[in-house]
Amino acid sequence: MALKEKVVHGALCKCKFGTTPDKLVVLTHKKWYANDPEGSKKLIATNKDIGLPFEKKTFGSCAKMNNNPCVPSITKWDGYYEKEKYDPPGGYVLLEDSKATCAVGGPQCVEILMSGQIAQPTSRNFENADEDLLSHIMPVVNMKDFEKKDPYEFLNAK
Repeated sequence: MALKEKVVHGALCKCKFGTTPDKLVVLTHKKWYANDPEGSKKLIATNKDIGLPFEKKTFGSCAKMNNNPCVPSITKWDGYYEKEKYDPPGGYVLLEDSKATCAVGGPQCVEILMSGQIAQPTSRNFENADEDLLSHIMPVVNMKDFEKKDPYEFLNAK
């Protein structure tokens, strides 16, 4: 699973036959979270999230249905991580390159555009950070001032 992100509630998905992306909704459990300090928003998606697990329940117009409205019906996911299982729902974690099969669109027609994870660094992350390394990655950011209200204020100075 080297460097692949786990997929979470809110991941952006798209069907290759649809016209609009939609967000994945995890409905199979209320227990397992990733990148969510409060454990309230980023439920981990698994291969058990099938059926119609999307926020708007459509990918727009479907080319397979003569451009009539898409109503996806996910029958299975491929490319999930078989070494990490969550019970309930008894499913394996989806990864950013997992693909879904739709009853209408066929095998692996639904892909994940964004995993849904958004980095939310805390003060502890900065306390444990290697300042020398970060000075090379983000040379204009002073790590000691990062928790101030606007660490990028100097960019707005005229």
